[in-house]
Amino acid sequence: MSGEPYRAPWWLPGGNAQTVWAALVARRSRVPLERNRWDTPDGDVVLVDVLRGPDAAPFVVMFHGLEGGADSHYAEATMAELARRGWRGAIPHFRGCGGEMNRLPRAYHSGDADEIDWMIERFAAAAGRPLYAAGVSLGGNALLKWLALRGESARERVRAAAAVSAPLDLAAGADALERGFGRVYAHMFLRTLKRKVAEKARLHPGQFDPARVRAARTLREFDDVVTAPLHGFRDAADYYARASAKPTLDAIRVPTLVLNARNDPFLPGRHLPRAAPPCVTLEYPATGGHVGFVTGPFPGRYEWLPRRILAFFSQVEHSA
Repeated sequence: MSGEPYRAPWWLPGGNAQTVWAALVARRSRVPLERNRWDTPDGDVVLVDVLRGPDAAPFVVMFHGLEGGADSHYAEATMAELARRGWRGAIPHFRGCGGEMNRLPRAYHSGDADEIDWMIERFAAAAGRPLYAAGVSLGGNALLKWLALRGESARERVRAAAAVSAPLDLAAGADALERGFGRVYAHMFLRTLKRKVAEKARLHPGQFDPARVRAARTLREFDDVVTAPLHGFRDAADYYARASAKPTLDAIRVPTLVLNARNDPFLPGRHLPRAAPPCVTLEYPATGGHVGFVTGPFPGRYEWLPRRILAFFSQVEHSA
């Protein structure tokens, strides 16, 4: 259990190093998961990886980040920690993630509260209570949007929630990824996103302007030509304004942890909200990068974050 505040090890300075090291080098445990294919309410398909356990055990749903999935470092570490405790869990993949292209033109985005809604509805019906929800990066913002839009009714589905490294201000996050080392992250995302759009353009001719997609050099440009029009937004600016979770936190009524490092290269600390309703806990460690939070001696371990999330859930459970 980790109620201890996060402090980066001395040998891993800086938000970029903490971000990259956590994803590529730090040691983490893995457990086998059961893969399922779910049909969506609108006739599409998504992949869901499930960790089985006792029927009465708590169940944690974790929504992944941009181009992430069950093999992301934070997902593997969280499922391993759940297994160690005898809890259950699942990683639902957003459309087109997990290694299988979805059927419809639509994909996923940072404000995809409708997608979160039907998934949580299905998990709640199958897993029962207590059900907890966690979201990381893009998935964290989408989860917060769902919590805000659902308000009091969300309490009927989830007992507590946690959002980690969520890009709460999408415009500010896009700005950060257009400068300095942020452009490296953007290039990494664009490489896989453009590949998927090329496949979708083959399956659904006329949905995209291939020349504009190829010309996109920033995530903002990609969102302007693909993400926004594909999901009902006027342009990237409209998407960022309407999908950002930061302005909606006051509507959340479920006990929720919002955990962001102040040195997160995806969203600088000056853009983090300063106030939230009583049910929302804002936790801003000085270090940790973007879903970093490596601990221990070199080469480090990735276990603080899942333990912090589950400690918060346990605290809510015991205070109920």
